[in-house]
Amino acid sequence: MPTVPRQEFKRLPLRVHTLLAGVPLHDAWAIDLAHWRPGITLCQFLKVSPLLGMGFSPSVRTLFRLRRRIGKTFGWDRRSDLASTPTFVSQVPPEVCDQSVIEPGTPEGDFHVVYSLPNEHLSELRNNLVHGALSVALIEDEKFYRLYLGVFVLSINRFTPFYMAAIAPFRHWIVYPSILNTFRKNWNDCFGANEGEVSPPLTKPRL
Repeated sequence: MPTVPRQEFKRLPLRVHTLLAGVPLHDAWAIDLAHWRPGITLCQFLKVSPLLGMGFSPSVRTLFRLRRRIGKTFGWDRRSDLASTPTFVSQVPPEVCDQSVIEPGTPEGDFHVVYSLPNEHLSELRNNLVHGALSVALIEDEKFYRLYLGVFVLSINRFTPFYMAAIAPFRHWIVYPSILNTFRKNWNDCFGANEGEVSPPLTKPRL
């Protein structure tokens, strides 16, 4: 699995570390992408391959549909129950709002955009079990780009740890690996491979 140590993610020069200083970093993932050309930004990539329309695998779509059905049955996602919960969007500094290329609060599937900067994108998810955020960052190296995913989770109630433990196998073995592989495919489709070149493999686990 392409997980990376949390400390590696925390060392990245990202706005999210300040904004979500009190929110635990639950998972950190990374994938190395081909260096087709220098100067590609995350903002450029997400413009042609947005998170909302990135094209999940059939297994991930099935899991998402199942989660929505269960959530509807048990009322996990009722908006009225979330009205008193402060959002991460409401905590974004004005200067970051001004720099964001997507208006903070814009819906993104089940998420809402907190901010979107040239090489850093933060989305927020709230339901009656968790208040979470997905951070996507792109770092350029001389020979490759490294795309990071950071998953932040704030407990809402005593059921949050049990919920996260219950979905952990699905997230670790199906959802996030599929998302990262889709990122790689879309990256190559967007920026193109030079003849005779292949994209690098998934980063090896570093636990």
